[in-house]
Amino acid sequence: MTEKRYFDDPMTTEFTAEIVGTRRDERGFGVILPFTFFYPTGGGQSNDTGTIGVARVVDVFYDRDDIVHLLDREIELGKYPAKIDWDRRLANMQHHSGQHILSAVFWKTLNLETISSHISGDSPSTIDFEVNSLSDKEILHVEQKANQLIFENRIMRAYFVENKESVPFRRLPKVDGEIRVIEIEDYDFSACGGTHVLQTGMIGSLKIVRTERVNKKIRIHFVTGRQALASFEQFQYAAQNTANLLKVGVDEISVYVENLQMQLKDAQKELKTLREFSLDVEVENMVQHAEKVGEIWIVTKLFENRNPAELRALAMKSRNYPNIVALLASFDGEKLSLVTSCAEGISVSANDLLQKHLAPFNLRGGGDKSIAQGGGVADGVDEIFKSTVEIVQNS
Repeated sequence: MTEKRYFDDPMTTEFTAEIVGTRRDERGFGVILPFTFFYPTGGGQSNDTGTIGVARVVDVFYDRDDIVHLLDREIELGKYPAKIDWDRRLANMQHHSGQHILSAVFWKTLNLETISSHISGDSPSTIDFEVNSLSDKEILHVEQKANQLIFENRIMRAYFVENKESVPFRRLPKVDGEIRVIEIEDYDFSACGGTHVLQTGMIGSLKIVRTERVNKKIRIHFVTGRQALASFEQFQYAAQNTANLLKVGVDEISVYVENLQMQLKDAQKELKTLREFSLDVEVENMVQHAEKVGEIWIVTKLFENRNPAELRALAMKSRNYPNIVALLASFDGEKLSLVTSCAEGISVSANDLLQKHLAPFNLRGGGDKSIAQGGGVADGVDEIFKSTVEIVQNS
């Protein structure tokens, strides 16, 4: 059985590791120590990393009563200097302790019990609550209270008890026997097997970065310590760059962007009006060059890289002209788009024209008597309207 010394001394990061056993499986080569300060994955917290001799510790996990240290290379039995990656250990301690504070504050202020949590020093940690929604005001209040507890630098104690009834746990543990307690001075008691800071001030600060709804639960994403600082620096960099581009102060970005949005909406309305006018002019020009076949006037046009939505808009507008049949196509070098339309009161069917023009390319589409649309991957489309007059005459 491996002695878990990280429980009593989470600040130790260097020690002499004695390898007394090895493991080899599909995960690789691992070693067993009589005692260790390396924390194994468990309790929602990720494992420590570091070195044992010249080998890199890439994972730490339980194997029954033993703790296996997975290495990136094989080494012999014996004693080696071991070193834990302090930055990772500290980040995990800060986030795990921060989770305890957040969970306690949510419980005390909003009567919300933590359903599950995931602790990570590499990415935002998360806490799940069984609630429909949380307001911005509630989130801000919890965050401010959590940081107040951090700034008060309260002592965090870790110890074992045999009788769980002797501790005022926030949530009574389901197991019996020896239980490890994490106590936040004069505020919270929780059962936990993770590594934690010694005083809340070591957390530095805590920031809730976002919330999301996951399977009828609300998930809180938060960062602490160095990660919180890195998050602030990232947002500050983005905000300052944005302010520089807009040539305003950081505190003026919101108002300036709101004004830009209003201007953009006005410009989009004006652009839409101008675009409609442009399409009207384009349709009128095409109609003036239509080819007369009996009582019908045929408009055909092959565009390059024309938006299919614009083809349809042009075809729809052409129906406002009497006796007009329009066949409008676009080719982007690979895909053909074809729209056909027929003015009201003529016997020709737009869908029939579409099917007969797509058939040589083995393409499909659909529509009705007035308008139809289809297409697909094709080649050799330059003569797509070669037989249009004949098709219209025989329709």
